[in-house]
Amino acid sequence: MTVRSDRDHGQRYRPRMSCLKKVEATVVQMQDPSTGVKGANQKLNVTTIPHAITGQDIVAWITKNMNMDNDEAQAFGTMLVAFGYIYPLQDHKKLVLRPDGSLYRFQTPYFWPVQKWKAEDTDYAIYLAKRNIRKKGVLDAYEQEEYNKLHKWMNHKWDFIVMQAKEQYHAGKARQKADRVVFDCKERAYWIVHRPPPQTHSAMDYGLDRHIDPNAEEKKTYDYYRRINIYTQQAIMRSRVKSSVSLGALVKYMTTFKNHDPFLVPCLPSNPWQTDDDSYWELNKPDVEIPTKMRVERWSFSFYELLNDPRGRADFKIFLKKEFSGENLAFWEAAEELKWGTAASMSEKVEHIFKTFLAPGAPRWINIDGRTMGLTVKGLEHPHRYVLDAAQTHIFMLMKKDTFYRYLKSPVYKEIQKKAISPAPHDFSEAQLQQNMRNRRPSINPIITWQKEQEEKAKAAAAAGPVDIKKLMASKLDRK
Repeated sequence: MTVRSDRDHGQRYRPRMSCLKKVEATVVQMQDPSTGVKGANQKLNVTTIPHAITGQDIVAWITKNMNMDNDEAQAFGTMLVAFGYIYPLQDHKKLVLRPDGSLYRFQTPYFWPVQKWKAEDTDYAIYLAKRNIRKKGVLDAYEQEEYNKLHKWMNHKWDFIVMQAKEQYHAGKARQKADRVVFDCKERAYWIVHRPPPQTHSAMDYGLDRHIDPNAEEKKTYDYYRRINIYTQQAIMRSRVKSSVSLGALVKYMTTFKNHDPFLVPCLPSNPWQTDDDSYWELNKPDVEIPTKMRVERWSFSFYELLNDPRGRADFKIFLKKEFSGENLAFWEAAEELKWGTAASMSEKVEHIFKTFLAPGAPRWINIDGRTMGLTVKGLEHPHRYVLDAAQTHIFMLMKKDTFYRYLKSPVYKEIQKKAISPAPHDFSEAQLQQNMRNRRPSINPIITWQKEQEEKAKAAAAAGPVDIKKLMASKLDRK
């Protein structure tokens, strides 16, 4: 181990401080009223902060005056924030310069690194005690840990520290609100720079006590090269689509859905947001008896569109009952309910799904390959939300490739196409539009709509489930 002398330390420290002096000269230019970054009063929550500047203005000034591109200017600005010459007013923990409308202010020269003030533990303890008073005992986790350590270590003079913190706190309350917010942000930025949170690189980490040496070369192990090889092989083997094919698919999608986009084609019979007539919403309710022709046509675009529409899914169920394959859609719905349901009922739902669809001799057993069945049954030993993904995907592809196309050619779909209505467009006069506006009424509460949907799902599940003959006969005997 090589021991460096104080002279070596001073030689390393001197060039650093000379560079910082050049940086500080640049910061002084940035604060020049005529040629510097223009500051203005900015709103922060409900407080007006004076002389605040935005990150994009700082980047623009550095780019213009120092002949840098945007990336270099942002890196230089981040260095200014990391060393504490500029401090953020919003996100205090991240000492980076955001090239957007985030608010910053110039730090007081008293806190600049060139002053070489050592961050004393006593000052830090007073700052934490003051924050503890202001936050009523609710500090960040790392601040609470540091507070407890300092309290234990400085127990002999803790009364003095608390007294100083109370004096500073009461003096701060006497200031105006804007000045109080600015001073709090300024002080907090100083301590974030000099006492950063754990696992955070500090720009002030230099000298003999530094924890990170940026000049040290990273040791590249066997595992490092192995991960690079695996990533490169996966990147080479990954299938890619030609730009002409992807553009063709995009054009096909736009051509297919063009007539169903309310921004491109007028709503029929009328746009309820413009005419205050809710006929469009009434005709397109989830549980409407007779859907519109546009809605039925959309079901034929893809299997996903059919399943995503509650009315289309109900019509698809009718077809599956005639095909004696309703268990496929029932299993897919049960897997979706498990995926998006509550965590408390997860174990109960998994057990019900296993007994209904997967167990040997289950009443609604689904036909999936042995490998998928083995993976699914093994995963049910430790159930989670996505334990049925493999089986659900298998059933989804089975319905998409086979059942969906037979449904489009079936009498069920052709019958709903014949019954589907095509509403005539409304032509309201100005007087009728005024009358519609006066006749506005509040819509149904979404909670009530959700409750109705849950009741309908429960009734449908009860009707589709196996009938218990013993319970049915017992209920008949009770009624007699």
